[in-house]
Amino acid sequence: MRTPLTLLLMSLSIIASTWGWLGIPANFVRTPIDPNDEVQCISYAPFRRHQTSLSPATEVSREQIAEDLAQLAKISGCIRTYATDLGLDQIPGLAAKVGLKVIQGIFLDRNQEKNRAQISTATRLAREYPGTVIALVVGNETLLRKDITASDLAATIRSVKTQVTVPVTYADVWEFWLSNRELYDAVDFVTIHILPYWEDDPVRAEFAAAHVDAIRRRVVAAFPGKEILIGEIGWPSEGRMRGSALPSRVNQARVVSEILDLARRENFRVNLFEAYDESWKREIEGTVGGSWGLFDSVRRRLKYPAGIPISNFPLWKLQMCSGMALATLIFGAAWLTLRRKPRDPGPVAWLAVGITATTAGILFGVAAQKLFYESYGAGGWLLWGPLLLAATASPVIGAIALMSGRPTPSFLELLGPEGYRTESALAIMHGLVWITTIVIGTATALGLIFDPRFIDFPFAALTMAAVPFAAITLLNPTKKENRPLAESIFANVFFGSGDLRRD
Repeated sequence: MRTPLTLLLMSLSIIASTWGWLGIPANFVRTPIDPNDEVQCISYAPFRRHQTSLSPATEVSREQIAEDLAQLAKISGCIRTYATDLGLDQIPGLAAKVGLKVIQGIFLDRNQEKNRAQISTATRLAREYPGTVIALVVGNETLLRKDITASDLAATIRSVKTQVTVPVTYADVWEFWLSNRELYDAVDFVTIHILPYWEDDPVRAEFAAAHVDAIRRRVVAAFPGKEILIGEIGWPSEGRMRGSALPSRVNQARVVSEILDLARRENFRVNLFEAYDESWKREIEGTVGGSWGLFDSVRRRLKYPAGIPISNFPLWKLQMCSGMALATLIFGAAWLTLRRKPRDPGPVAWLAVGITATTAGILFGVAAQKLFYESYGAGGWLLWGPLLLAATASPVIGAIALMSGRPTPSFLELLGPEGYRTESALAIMHGLVWITTIVIGTATALGLIFDPRFIDFPFAALTMAAVPFAAITLLNPTKKENRPLAESIFANVFFGSGDLRRD
């Protein structure tokens, strides 16, 4: 008992220490929303829960918008919108009632009929609410999407300017302004988007403010005499890592607060992206697409209330205790296996159990948190839910296999013809966990080839599941006659997809 007990205590200590470190509040980061100082302006879209701008049937109610604007009026004097359909034309009138100014957006794409309707509604709103609508944004990242040519866009901007008295601009990623300078003469001021996370060479959160300052100065030099508005700047609180750019609560709060401090010091205009998380964007952009808000999507609560320390894992104590309980269960399963079938597995097998338990204990809380944020709709829960179950069962069943000396069952033993198939219930359960892990892992890897920018990768759950299988493969190798052909094919596809993704 001395070896397993010592390893268990070491495992629990490592899990507790790791989660204690992960849960430490970032005292060097302040809350981005200062209750004593208003945000200059913030992007606003009213969509909640099942609502989406992708459906023409969506119609946001007046009451819903009024509720949001009353909340936003407490933190800012200005909002930026992106379109006029789906009920968004109600925003200026309701904003006027709570004292909010509106930078009114006009969404342009390849549908000319819709474009005319957007322009007509926006110009009407500018005339009806002259003290509320302070500018029109004709098109948002239209050149980036290649929906319209620069010359046609410039002509549209000039046409809109003849219909209103407020300033008119166009908004796009900063590179597209530098490569389409013919828009300079058409607009009253230049609106650029600087999103360090989405740069071709992603920028780390701690360097984001310096990056924004450098880009702003570059654009100011390129367009002398025109005011520069940073129309979008922000950072996601959840989602997959891009290069060295990590979405997290701490990083979001840090980037936003540092940008606001920079804007105050350098006296330039900035619009934060964005007010509320937009859950519908997760359908097309993955978790990161729906995680740019400073308020959550469903409860409309501020993510970082003043006076409350910011941590990437606010529930870290629960996650730590859950991980320690799982590690204890893994060691308990190994010990009970030896009680039922006494043998001497040796210290290496116990060390493998310890590594498996420690890995699972640390990653279980991470995997569970990711399941909550990364599962969008029934399809997401049906995919990541079984993976988390498999990842949780894998180290427990793996510990039993390590103690009993049993190898991982092959596909042939589970799905092969009679005479090859195993009749052991435990082996069948082990095999189902194995198949679930392999199929979902390979499918995700293949998905990264076709959707490398947005698809999520469940690294925590996959690692939890894979470590026990790796240990069993090393210590309890499969017999040659079981011919793991299917496993080899999946392995080649998995690693091949990684090579294709890197290329």
